[in-house]
Amino acid sequence: MKKILFFFISLYAIAGWSQSKELNIMPWPQEIVLGNSNIEISPKFTVVVHQEITKRIDIATTKFIQRLSGRTGIFFENGFAFNANKIKNATLEIAYKRIGKLEINEDESYQLHVSPTKISIEATTDIGVIYALETLLQLVENNETAYFFPEVTIHDFPRFTWRGLMIDVARHFHPVDVLKRNLDVMASVKMNVFHWHLTDDQGFRIESKTHPKLHQLGSDGLYYTQEQIKEVVQYASDRGIRVVPEVDVPGHATAILTAYPEIGSKDTTYSIERFSGIFDPTLDPTNERTYEILGDLFGEMAALFPDQYFHIGGDENEGKHWDENLKIQEFKKKHAIDSNHNLQTFMNIRLEEILAKHGKLVMGWEEIMTDKMPTSALIHSWKGVNEGVEGGSSLFNAAKKGYKTVLSNGFYIDLMQPASDHYIVNPLPKNNNLTVEESARILGGEATMWSELTTSLTLDSRIWPRTAAIAERFWSSEEIIDVADMYKRLETVSFRLEELGITHIKNRDVILRNITNNQNIAALLDLTKICEPLKIYTRNSGGTEYKTFSPFTLFADACSADASEGIIFNKFVENYTATKNENSKKEIITYLKKWSNNYNQFLLLEKKSPILNEIAPLSKNVAEISTTLLSIINSKKIKAEDVNNGKELLLKLQKPVVDVELIILEDLNKLFIFIINEKGGKNSFKN
Repeated sequence: MKKILFFFISLYAIAGWSQSKELNIMPWPQEIVLGNSNIEISPKFTVVVHQEITKRIDIATTKFIQRLSGRTGIFFENGFAFNANKIKNATLEIAYKRIGKLEINEDESYQLHVSPTKISIEATTDIGVIYALETLLQLVENNETAYFFPEVTIHDFPRFTWRGLMIDVARHFHPVDVLKRNLDVMASVKMNVFHWHLTDDQGFRIESKTHPKLHQLGSDGLYYTQEQIKEVVQYASDRGIRVVPEVDVPGHATAILTAYPEIGSKDTTYSIERFSGIFDPTLDPTNERTYEILGDLFGEMAALFPDQYFHIGGDENEGKHWDENLKIQEFKKKHAIDSNHNLQTFMNIRLEEILAKHGKLVMGWEEIMTDKMPTSALIHSWKGVNEGVEGGSSLFNAAKKGYKTVLSNGFYIDLMQPASDHYIVNPLPKNNNLTVEESARILGGEATMWSELTTSLTLDSRIWPRTAAIAERFWSSEEIIDVADMYKRLETVSFRLEELGITHIKNRDVILRNITNNQNIAALLDLTKICEPLKIYTRNSGGTEYKTFSPFTLFADACSADASEGIIFNKFVENYTATKNENSKKEIITYLKKWSNNYNQFLLLEKKSPILNEIAPLSKNVAEISTTLLSIINSKKIKAEDVNNGKELLLKLQKPVVDVELIILEDLNKLFIFIINEKGGKNSFKN
């Protein structure tokens, strides 16, 4: 009977997918069945709750009504939810069983039913209610005369219990309001862990009352007061989001040692690091003063952060200063410690004991995993060595050794890779070699936003909208893998993020206006739609070009991953070169005409500047290759001059300019070869 029931549920889920292709829900629900009717949204739209209206539900329902009103322009008679005994015949009825706990494996499921006369939400916890309301908002549709919700039944729950976003505030400080708007968006795409990377070589961002020199000397005055930390933690909690703090030790410790050099492994003067990279300053694990300071700090933080887990970092410690310190070497011999890795484990165990006194469990990057590390630790997998299909090897190894573990390998959004690259990463593919018990230890994953090249002006554009696609990978069934459909839905989701204050679209224009001295930005705007920042740390290779106070208001900062017109142009080129589709050819010509005029528009900018002079070759080369391709397309006979010009320009465009790459280059090259072969014979051109 169970097999038969599962079969029918699967059929409904598949049917729901095929019926609902026009919906722009993200993450995609586990089960969805679309009906044939709808319920119109009117001024009398009312919300009632059958149980206590908790703070979470009060915030979620109030914001839901405000966003619905703002999106539709409807003047609602009621702007808040009511208890069910106060209003009859409400439009939306909400029922839940209990207040949700902010812990792993909490029930976050919900059921949403939209009928022609009523909408109902049922959930085990108030956290599930938050997610149901977000899904309902994504269902809003309209015609020429009305806004409405389509008739639908959804049963939804997360695939993974840990769906995180890490934001690094050490390399560049991000104020509280920036964090809050990102927490709002996290809730909107059903992410539930905010990993707050608070310390690194470039800054210590926590007010410490026991050791105030930490924030006084290690932050350039940019840190969170303890009241602000409480504020952010509460704000996250009200949205069903846990906050996991990170103090990165024993490496990445320059800012700490700026304040307390006596706990460093080298007798020297330290100052806050201004460059990016991996640096030598390291805490001394043999010095009891190290544990006194960290013990006091961890005690303060344990009171500020209620989450069970505390991230101690532990990554990228090369131990150079340990090797150079005779006292540390003697300590290793005395205690039969045969490697720096085991010395770090010695320190990690001490820290684990300190945190245990405060009721906390250790979380750390994969380097903390050794045979001596207690399996109560949570292993954060980040390195790029793969095992099986998608899962990082340390992820699977940790699960096999008895550790709970979380994957970030494949979700490093600061690498500026397209959403499709992250979307195909599966933390737990079916063809793995784990037992059921081992598989259960893989809790989920985290997108990681390192901020070496990111200020608050550009942070949103580096996180969103790509992280919404990652959120879907953490929440939805692994069967949801249609990249083209993901991009279709992501376009709408991206636009809707502005509703929550995200600046990823508007700040692009802010940067371009700055570059042009407030002139017409059309020419640069068109270029941003086909250019992307250099990927995988090639923009600041070696970490020595940019400092923390360098300008991050350049053309590359206005560009983002997934250049919008690059994606569209790729589809047309693929279709045309595969099928000779005339409609695709017309669209290609339209784009080429626009780009061929780019340099003429660029030259109209009257107030030239050194920044514009640097961008000029990019604009000129894009215009010239577009003009050349149009000439070849429109000519009956191929001109040798056009072929030679095309080859030369395509070679020029391969070289990055102003820290960006032309994302349509491969498509231009493919189109160039195809057209020449089509007009001059299939053997007329070889790449």
